Amino acid sequence: MPSLLPIRQPDLPARDWFGAAHGRVVLACEQPLLARAGEERPGLPWVCISPVERPAGLEDRHLLWLRVDGADALVGDVGCAVDRWPLASESVGTIVLQHTGDCGLVWEDALVEAGRVLVPGGRLWLFSLNPLSPYRRYWWRQGVTDAEPFTWRRRLRRHGFEPEAVAEGIGPAWNAQRISAVQTGAGARAAYRLCAEKRSLPLTIKRARAPSPALTPA
Repeated sequence: MPSLLPIRQPDLPARDWFGAAHGRVVLACEQPLLARAGEERPGLPWVCISPVERPAGLEDRHLLWLRVDGADALVGDVGCAVDRWPLASESVGTIVLQHTGDCGLVWEDALVEAGRVLVPGGRLWLFSLNPLSPYRRYWWRQGVTDAEPFTWRRRLRRHGFEPEAVAEGIGPAWNAQRISAVQTGAGARAAYRLCAEKRSLPLTIKRARAPSPALTPA
């Protein structure tokens, strides 16, 4: 059987940024939210794709943790290509894309696969760095590709998701310090979370209309 893992691409500098001091601060601020992701669809598997390995304390038998290993490769609990996840269609309740677009993963392929494996009405959590934050000076010229919530909403809708109207701001705005509280709107925070739902087409059962009686001559 052919391998699901493509030829490994060179290391991504942006991915390495998340493993350094300023990136670790952002990820630490997001970890309390990650712990709640699996609670949205209890009993169903959930997936997290991240630039780093699974953090200590996030043990969940329903969680599949994948780490970005190049522009089109994932490693971790399994190894696979970004466009070929070894998961059955409509089998996953929640998917977390933690800065996958920021660190160079082919996010279009990731969204296609997310739409395939999520159950109807399943949830997608997207974490992204905020290009309007003063904290951006720490990732400037580090190969990071940031995007505003508006841009991600457009991308999500194009791939069959219905994003929430308001993102949540996460982490510091200026200095590298851990801030546990989130705020409504990305504001000047270093990162934000934007949630979306897989669109489903609800069918309304209607009573079949009785056929009209045939007209017969008197």
